Amino acid sequence: MKITFLGPAYPYRGGMAAFNERLAREFLSEGKDVSIQTFTVQYPRCLSKGKKQYSESPPPEGLRITRSVSTINPLNWISAGLRIKRMQPDILLLRYWTPFFALCLGTIARIARSNNYTVVISVVDKVLTQKESMITRILTRYFVKSINGAVVMSESVSYDLKNYRKEFPVVYCPHPLFDVYGRSIPGEEAIKALNLDPSFSYLLFFGCIREIKGLDILLKALADNRIAKLPVKLIVAGEFRESEEPYRKLIDELNLTNRVILTNKYIRDEEVKLYFSAADLVVQPYKSFSKTSVIQTAFQFNKPVVVTGIEELKDIVKNNITGYVTDPDPKSVADAIYDFYLNNRKSEFTKAIIKEKGRFGWNKMTAAVIEVFYKSLLAQLIKAM
Repeated sequence: MKITFLGPAYPYRGGMAAFNERLAREFLSEGKDVSIQTFTVQYPRCLSKGKKQYSESPPPEGLRITRSVSTINPLNWISAGLRIKRMQPDILLLRYWTPFFALCLGTIARIARSNNYTVVISVVDKVLTQKESMITRILTRYFVKSINGAVVMSESVSYDLKNYRKEFPVVYCPHPLFDVYGRSIPGEEAIKALNLDPSFSYLLFFGCIREIKGLDILLKALADNRIAKLPVKLIVAGEFRESEEPYRKLIDELNLTNRVILTNKYIRDEEVKLYFSAADLVVQPYKSFSKTSVIQTAFQFNKPVVVTGIEELKDIVKNNITGYVTDPDPKSVADAIYDFYLNNRKSEFTKAIIKEKGRFGWNKMTAAVIEVFYKSLLAQLIKAM
C-alpha cells in the first residue's frame, strides 16, 4: 500500500510534526510505502505565534520528507494536487486542525482524488462547531466535503464532523503514546542535569503558554496553604505565545518567586525526557480543549497527570487511577496535588499507567486509518451500484 502524508514534518518543530513522523514510521514498520509532503510555507510570518517555526534538531533518519506545499499560494495548491494525482497513492493522509488550512488542503484533496483511485483520509484534531462564524463554517465545510473519511482522537470531534457531513466514515482512536523522546532516566539524574535543588519535589507544566492552557489556575493552586507547606516547586517548561507579564505579576503577587521555575523557551526533543523524568506529577489545567500530546508524553514516561474535566481529556485520563480529572479552578487542582503527596499516590498511579499503555499503541492509529480506507471503498462501491 502506498501512502502519501501531507502535514507538518521536519524541518517544522513541535508535537504535531513529531506525531506525523512517528505515524509514518509505524506505517513503514508495517510494510507500507510512505512519503511525507510538508510545507514550504506553513504560516505566514505575521500569523506565526511562536518565536521560531523550525527545529534545531537533526533531520529524522529513514523518512522521505519533501517540502512542496505553500499554504498561501493557490497556484501551488493546484500543482501539488496534480502531482499527487499523478503519483496515485492508495491513501492521501492529511492532518487538519484549523480552518486556516481548509482551502489549501481541501483543494489539494479534490484534485488528488479526481484520479478515481486515491482515497483521501484526514487525521482531524479539531473541527469548528456550527456556533462559529459563517466564514469559518464555510471553510470547514469546504475541507470536510473534500475528504473520504476521517480519524479523530476524541469522540466530540467525531460528533462535530457529523454536523458537517452525516454519511461519512469516521473512526475514533485515542492519541497514541508519544514515545519519540527517548527513555526515562532516574529522577535524581534529571534534577541534576537541569540544575535543580534535589531537596524539592517537582510539578511540571509543559508546552507553549497560552491563556486557554490554564497556567494561572495552576499558579493559584500552588499558592494554596496546603501546597505551600510542601517541599514542592513548579517547572514551567515552554515558551510564551502571549505576553508573559501577567504571569510574572501573578507569581509576584502570590509570593511564588522562589517556587516557580520559568524556562520561557521551546524545549528541544533531546531535552524533553529531562523535564518529565524530573517531575512527580504533570499538571495541565486547560480551560478549554487544546490539541495536546503532553498527556501522552507524560504517560510514556510513566508520570501521572492532573487535567481538567474537559470531555476530550476524560477519554484519556482515568480519574484517581492514572491521575486526576478536576474542575478548572485553583482549589480543585490544589486538592488533587495535595492528595497526591499526602497519600503517596505516585507508586499506585505509575503501576496503573503501565497497565493502561496498551490502549495507546501506534498500531491502533494505523489500524484506524486502514479501517477508514476500507469503509470509504465500500461506500464508493455501494454508491456506484
